[in-house]
Amino acid sequence: MLLRKFIFSFLLLLINGYTFSQERNLEYYINAGLQNSPLLKDYTNQKAANLIDSMRILAGYKPQVSGLSVNNYAPTYKGWGYDGAVTNGANFSQQIVATKRLVSKENLQNQNEAIRLLNESLDISGRVTEQDLKRSIIAQYITAYGIWQQYSFNNDLLLLIKKQETVLKKLTEKGIYRQTDYLSFLVTLQQQELLISQVRIQFQNEFSSLNYLSGIQDTVAVPLSKPEVELAVLPDAESSVFYQQFRIDSMRLKNNEALIEFNYKPKVNLYADGGYLTSFAEQAYKNFGTSFGVNITVPIYDGKQKKMQHDKISIAEQTRQNYRDYFKKQFGQQISQLTQQLTATQQLINQTAPQIRYTETLIEANRKLMETGDARMADYIIAISNYITAKNIVTQNTINKLQLINQINYWNRK
Repeated sequence: MLLRKFIFSFLLLLINGYTFSQERNLEYYINAGLQNSPLLKDYTNQKAANLIDSMRILAGYKPQVSGLSVNNYAPTYKGWGYDGAVTNGANFSQQIVATKRLVSKENLQNQNEAIRLLNESLDISGRVTEQDLKRSIIAQYITAYGIWQQYSFNNDLLLLIKKQETVLKKLTEKGIYRQTDYLSFLVTLQQQELLISQVRIQFQNEFSSLNYLSGIQDTVAVPLSKPEVELAVLPDAESSVFYQQFRIDSMRLKNNEALIEFNYKPKVNLYADGGYLTSFAEQAYKNFGTSFGVNITVPIYDGKQKKMQHDKISIAEQTRQNYRDYFKKQFGQQISQLTQQLTATQQLINQTAPQIRYTETLIEANRKLMETGDARMADYIIAISNYITAKNIVTQNTINKLQLINQINYWNRK
């Protein structure tokens, strides 16, 4: 009687703890993760800010107009004070000054190209970040789904064992089975109940981690549908998004070299001003006027800094090539290794499948024999144990298979 109350209370707790809503699929969590990612939003904002910098470059080469006010008085007393030839005694200036830097079309294009390459680099970083986030979410989803499958399987098995417990109890009361057989069966049932409790807690933890990765504020566990993870056709290394950063880095280094050359070309600034400028020496009312001119700066010698800058870029190019070559080698090797693991895992799944069918047949045969009192309890318990082990092996290897596919598909982004 006490055992029945325990089982009833346990099942009631199980039902109340898992009032599941509708299933959620993998796409739901991927979309949520991409939408909630602050890093992806950061990349978008950085590209928008870079476009503003591009407009600022254009604005900087337009005429710049400013107001200039200088008011100075240098008094003298009995020959004491600043030299009037220097100070003019007083200076009063109210001017409007306009300046304009002259720049070649090629120089301007070079600066705009630097902004464009920076945005393209951010775009590539965003796509790589998406792949990283997707891989993490898919991996966590697969893990949580595997635990959910274990929970569902063990819960179904528990219901089957409970049905047999009712039959066994009646046969034990009739003396067909010994009391020790019945108690051994109850131990198996209780172990299954404890296993379900453990799996339920594990699923809740993995489910919470999935929500955390996806940026979802929700603690209520829901059933997870089977992840639609299919092996994708992979591009060659040079067509993948991971290789594109090496291409952009090469273009940026070339652009930086061109920028160095432009920085060492003569610079020309035009200026013009107009207003009131006087020292009050005489006829101050006539000191309204204007002036204009040209400023030219020609680099002559800077201690060979120009060559140093080019040498620094050459070193960066060598580093880029080393990383590029290493990536191309590792790309093929990693895909080959993952593919081999996937093949071995599938073979193990295929080998385990017949064992599950045999143990299912054995359990069914023992169930029928139990109803007639001809089953040996030890054999029945062993069959259940073997079935649980085989089923868990298949579930685990199926999850491993999906995880390997996820790792391989990570490299399919162009």
